[in-house]
Amino acid sequence: MKFGINSFLFTFPFTNDSAQWFKTFKKWGFDSVEIAIDDPAAIDPAYLRSELDKVGLTCCSVCGAFGPDRDLRGTPEAQANSSAYITALIDQAVVLGAPVVAGPVYSAVGRRNAEEPKAKREQWRTVVKNLKPLCKHALNKGVEICVEPLNRFETDFINTVEQVLELIEDVGSPALKVHLDTFHMNIEQKFQADAIKKAGKLLRHFHACGCDRGTPGNDHIAWDEIAAALKKVKYDGGVVIESFTQDVKIIAAAAAIWRQIEPSREEIATKGLKFLRKTLA
Repeated sequence: MKFGINSFLFTFPFTNDSAQWFKTFKKWGFDSVEIAIDDPAAIDPAYLRSELDKVGLTCCSVCGAFGPDRDLRGTPEAQANSSAYITALIDQAVVLGAPVVAGPVYSAVGRRNAEEPKAKREQWRTVVKNLKPLCKHALNKGVEICVEPLNRFETDFINTVEQVLELIEDVGSPALKVHLDTFHMNIEQKFQADAIKKAGKLLRHFHACGCDRGTPGNDHIAWDEIAAALKKVKYDGGVVIESFTQDVKIIAAAAAIWRQIEPSREEIATKGLKFLRKTLA
């Protein structure tokens, strides 16, 4: 199990200049970085890989950013945009040495409507159709696409691990896996440990943050139960702190961070890492 930090906490959009954070992340004791890529054209993955190598970090995952124009169940144009974007993320993950492309790949974040069952079924078929060639490409590249369920306030499409498992079954590709997040599970799953156990060997990526998107461990989440569940399923993937503060304004607005939830983002990173190593390792 390796512990990483998501770049959203410190910078967005991610560019080559963002590599200046790598030394700090290494100094704090992280094993890896999850790079959130908004514009694939804005980075040189070979350069970033070399900068990671210099300080002794790895890229555990590439995290997608899915705005309104990237939607596998959207308009034909939005579907094409999202497919091209995810393809680019897969290709860049290879260069970065990241085994995983993670996130809510199925839909634009923030899209939520009371869809009629017929419309929902058609959207589901559309997402499955779009994911099949993407998974084929990922499989050929040796990368896994890890699907993240989001809470009901961020999507109406996939909120639980059960829905992700259904999607994986319908797509039918070994490249499609599960990505769970403690913040979203705190809202949508009855018991987080049970969700982890249901995912089982298909769980390949894990986001750890507090119930309020603050420091993991400084909250009411049942971390001991999560630790036991991860051990039971023999989880050996990345554990990434994905938290947000008001310092990165565009992300704060997108994640509805309207107040200071922790003293600093540095404290989220350092105290969170110390807690996770003690509790999960």
